[in-house]
Amino acid sequence: MSSDSTPAADRPAPGRFTPLHFQLVLLRRMADHNPDLVEAARYELGVSLAEMREANKRWQAMVRSPRSRSAASRYRSVLGPPESTTARRIGDLDCEARQWPVPLWPSLRFEILLAPNGAVWNEWLVRAPGAEPPALHSLEDLTPWSCTVDEAARAFAPARPLEGSAPTRWGLSFTAPDAQGVRREVVAEFTWGLLQRMAVVG
Repeated sequence: MSSDSTPAADRPAPGRFTPLHFQLVLLRRMADHNPDLVEAARYELGVSLAEMREANKRWQAMVRSPRSRSAASRYRSVLGPPESTTARRIGDLDCEARQWPVPLWPSLRFEILLAPNGAVWNEWLVRAPGAEPPALHSLEDLTPWSCTVDEAARAFAPARPLEGSAPTRWGLSFTAPDAQGVRREVVAEFTWGLLQRMAVVG
């Protein structure tokens, strides 16, 4: 279905920022690495390129506003009540994990991690509870959007985190076998926690 034929009721409204708008924000950050995948997803959502840009512009304005609400409140306002809220301990830190469904990726959830003081210290896509994780055995399995940061780090441990090139981006350095079984040094890049591209560097 083209964006021109999408019913008006299903299109992003100009007023309230909705979960559909938020999916466009996720896609906008991924477009630098995978424009073809983003184009197909945008087509699936039935929105124009201009609408995606406008959604991102509005999101950035909300984030940067001096009167902006907290990140946790902003996500709840946009995405509604979380599908799940779970206490979690990561290292020495007790935190709360909140997750929301993402219709574009039914097997994923958007997750934020809240510190005890209510600050959001992580926000990314993770595999949904009970969803089948991808089979990651070699370089050939590391295709765009195939896995999350956590899944790649576990599959090819030990992995070394790298500083991302922009906010909402992460990197991992690890070794993985190629098609002939030769182990190669790899750098993988993730946006919002989802694999975007990888490069063999050694």
